[in-house]
Amino acid sequence: MFRFEYMEVMKNRVLFTILLLVCLTSNLNSQTSNLNSQTSNLNSQTSNLKPKIGLVLGGGGAKGGAEVGVLKVLEEAGIRPDYIVGTSIGSIVGGLYAAGYSAAELEQMFSQQEWLSLLTDRRADLSGQPFKQEGKVTYIFGFPVLDTSNPSFGVLTGGRVEQVLDSMLAAKGCVEFNCLPIPFRCVAASMMDAKEVVLSRGILPRAIRASMAIPGIFKPVEIDGEKLVDGGMMNNLPVDVCRDMGADIIIAVDLQQDKPEERQSDGSNLITSLADMVGLGPLANWVLTRPDITKYHENCRLCDIYINPSLPDYDASSFGNANMTRMIAVGEQSARMQIRKIERLRR
Repeated sequence: MFRFEYMEVMKNRVLFTILLLVCLTSNLNSQTSNLNSQTSNLNSQTSNLKPKIGLVLGGGGAKGGAEVGVLKVLEEAGIRPDYIVGTSIGSIVGGLYAAGYSAAELEQMFSQQEWLSLLTDRRADLSGQPFKQEGKVTYIFGFPVLDTSNPSFGVLTGGRVEQVLDSMLAAKGCVEFNCLPIPFRCVAASMMDAKEVVLSRGILPRAIRASMAIPGIFKPVEIDGEKLVDGGMMNNLPVDVCRDMGADIIIAVDLQQDKPEERQSDGSNLITSLADMVGLGPLANWVLTRPDITKYHENCRLCDIYINPSLPDYDASSFGNANMTRMIAVGEQSARMQIRKIERLRR
């Protein structure tokens, strides 16, 4: 009898111990699950706190080849921008990069493209003829110098470069802004009232073409009822635009060589009043005050990593395969001078 009761007691103790272990194990698993969940949330919050990187590519014509060199170094360092903004040639480089073209692909394009013919709409079949008129277009050695069907201010239409951009962007499925893998903006200027216009929607090749329409050389591009020209007229290094997009850290590539000095308006009301009478008030005010210079200096101070490739022997028209190759190399060298700052962004 005693032995039987003893066995019952022992059995109950074993069962109690097993139940206790089951409860403890269940509680431990629950705590572990909660800890894993908290760790996951912390990692997510840390990821969300990672600073957004913006890339700003300034205008400068042929010197834009140096911007491709900078992109090569950024890629090597593992830096992928969250936002890109460009002006003029910077809008071409930035738009194509935002669409998914690699630095190597852009290097090949810039090194091999016949830029003179591309940008000037030159007809290769007429390059040997001193003078030729076809329809309403007059050509001199293949360059279109007069088009009576399009009398707007400027000589060149920029049609060929727009077609090439359209073809390249279509190959990446990114003909419109809203299809781009990396958010992108490009800067143009309104020719009528001399104000900055930030392009962020619609047809991308058209917007890029507007951003690079140098007044007097390229005909303005009409978008949303406004005649637009080269954004360098108002904002050649649009760091502020990139900051407004949400960038925390901005890498700016400035192609400007001779830094313009900041200036103050002389307040010549007589000149602006006379200009207003003939409808040129905004343009005259721009000439007098040069707001683009003030904004340029402000934007140089706003950026976090400033890259200014040294290109004293080149100008905006220094196109050509050999020149492009050298300028890309200069861009690489300039970026490598900032490599420690760049690599700190890789976290």
